[in-house]
Amino acid sequence: MRFGVMYDFRNPKQWRRPYPELYAAMIDQVAMLDQLGYDNVWLTEHHFVDDGYNPSVLPTAAAIAARTKKIRIGTFVLLLPFHNAVRVAEDSVCVDILSNGRFDLGIGQGYRAEEFAAFRLARPERSARLAEGVELIRRLWTEERVTFEGKFNRVEAMELHPKPVQQPHIPIWIGARTDKAARRAARLGHHLLATIGPDPAIPYRDELKLLGRDPAKFSVAQLRVVYVADSADQAWRDVQDHLHYMMGEYAMWLGEANDVAGDKAVWQLQRPDDLRDSPYAEHMMVGTPAEVIAKFKKFSREYACTHFIMATPLPGMDPAKARRALEMFAREVRPKLADL
Repeated sequence: MRFGVMYDFRNPKQWRRPYPELYAAMIDQVAMLDQLGYDNVWLTEHHFVDDGYNPSVLPTAAAIAARTKKIRIGTFVLLLPFHNAVRVAEDSVCVDILSNGRFDLGIGQGYRAEEFAAFRLARPERSARLAEGVELIRRLWTEERVTFEGKFNRVEAMELHPKPVQQPHIPIWIGARTDKAARRAARLGHHLLATIGPDPAIPYRDELKLLGRDPAKFSVAQLRVVYVADSADQAWRDVQDHLHYMMGEYAMWLGEANDVAGDKAVWQLQRPDDLRDSPYAEHMMVGTPAEVIAKFKKFSREYACTHFIMATPLPGMDPAKARRALEMFAREVRPKLADL
């Protein structure tokens, strides 16, 4: 299992720092991850959020590429319907070159109604836009000259230069929460990014088998909250306010979208200090190194996962606290998970 860390660069009003200070601290932190031997850093995107949720992941990926040497840099996810597919293909190649072949393009179809309204896009078209866009991107990376006549994208004898460092192309990942989306990722022939909700790795791998593809040749990433400290009390004190804020925001967005059964009732807690004793805590790896190790081992028995993604730098959290937790995880937790 490979280990990575998620960054959203969120800066809520109640904990706000100057944005240049926050971005510098986060990129310094990623440089530290590179030195500590983490395998991946993942960047996530949303638009028009008042806490500054990173709306532009590819420039951020380029900045990280310039500061690191070994860690892979991925998007979890770039919301493809909101982007021009040709520009995504070109900008991704630039990041691949700057990182010398360390880039992964993870894409999703988006779900927030507010974003689709602001971009003046029909939300029911999002799946078709994703499938068409990813096909065009892959062809531009792998073919000398591309003519493409789609519903949303049309190009004539287009030549993309330069080509990616990675051959035959930059790895492509598809984000999914539903069975339908997971099976579509399998049909497209790309890796899976699993988000909250029922595990999409099960239908994804089933569909790969139905298509005659070997699931062992495809990767599955899973995201969880992870935070370690010297004591469980300290760990929960550090994270509870930031977790409550983050989960409340996602619950509101998911409830409005209502794409998965139960999304409208996904978050019922009223106070941050209710978190520790709630049913949600079972899915959060918060505690001492020993407690987190035990939760990881349980997780590895229950979920298909090749790439584990840690949500440790939570919205508004002091970067110094996240840094200590990530250092402790690298020093005291990961060595005990070498057999996973």
